[in-house]
Amino acid sequence: MGPRHGQPDGEHRIDLTEHRTGLTLSWSGGKDSALALWNLRRGGTPPSVLLTVIDEESGAVAHHGVSGALLRAQADAAGVELATVPVPAGGGNEVYEARLGAAFAAPPLKRAGAVAFGDLFLADLRAYREARMTEAGLEARFPLWHADTHALAHEFVAAGFRALVVSVDGERLSPDFLGRELDERFLAELPPGVDPCGENGEFHTFVFDGPVFERPLSVRPGARRSGERYAWLRIEAA
Repeated sequence: MGPRHGQPDGEHRIDLTEHRTGLTLSWSGGKDSALALWNLRRGGTPPSVLLTVIDEESGAVAHHGVSGALLRAQADAAGVELATVPVPAGGGNEVYEARLGAAFAAPPLKRAGAVAFGDLFLADLRAYREARMTEAGLEARFPLWHADTHALAHEFVAAGFRALVVSVDGERLSPDFLGRELDERFLAELPPGVDPCGENGEFHTFVFDGPVFERPLSVRPGARRSGERYAWLRIEAA
């Protein structure tokens, strides 16, 4: 869950004053979200809702291209309620923030007192999230903040998580990595300068198994598509 385009303009304000106590986790379906969920549960503060911003037209996660149906399958396997917020492509931050404001004013997000994010070290993104949450009267939490991304990536694999690479930034990572499983071989073959958690947007993943799920998801790779810079792999239920 992040700004749609550019930096926030500061014009839109979410006005929510009701006392809230629940914890919501921003959920993309990828490894950082899954690690954040795992971390929160182990710390005794499990979220009651997963929140995903999706493209209004396609119903998929922006940048990842993962369908809403697969997000719901993940939430079901994790035993956590899923809330999706549709936002039109190219709507800008004002529309994005207005949609979020409306979502937090209605169930199930109405009971949230804090929102957790899986960000690791992008300070400008963290500042944006904290500002938006403060305006909403909510606390922003970052359970993975400043974790060593090399250690975290290996911990992900060692813990039994399994994920497929569903999108790559072709200017930072070869499209040949698209569709590969994030395992030790994948990490060993990443080029120098590519963050092993893809924190700079080099790649995004879809998690289909691991300790946050009651059961693995049965998925298979589908069609590939490419733009001028990015490439995506469609994941389908098997």
